[in-house]
Amino acid sequence: MSRIVIKVATKILFAPIILYALYVQFHGDYGPGGGFQAGVTFAVAFILHAFCYGLEETRKVLPQRALFVLMMLGVLFFAGTGVATMLLGGNLLGYDVIVPESTHHAGQHYGILLVEFGVGLTVSSTMLTIFYSFTGREPDIDQEDW
Repeated sequence: MSRIVIKVATKILFAPIILYALYVQFHGDYGPGGGFQAGVTFAVAFILHAFCYGLEETRKVLPQRALFVLMMLGVLFFAGTGVATMLLGGNLLGYDVIVPESTHHAGQHYGILLVEFGVGLTVSSTMLTIFYSFTGREPDIDQEDW
């Protein structure tokens, strides 16, 4: 009976955890939060899923290959934003050149969102890769098996 309660609770909590991670992600430039915190919170939802349903079921939902792609995309978002600002004639990560005619520094807002999105992707996929690596390894040999 307790296992059913845990599975139902996980199903109920999974979507709000993801939603909260997205809130932290996209409101990080206005207050506390941002890419790192959102990435860890996003990874926690899948770690909770793995604790409840098992690692193999979670790997079916989010395979290791997808995590590698997300890690690369996150780094590309972060580095690509910096390179784009240099190609537009500004400094590395000088976001005002993204929207040069803006009087309200809209380029700063867009640039920070892009960089924090890249950080969030990289952190969440890296945290899940570390989790998969540690939980999926074979157990050590017991002393009696020597």
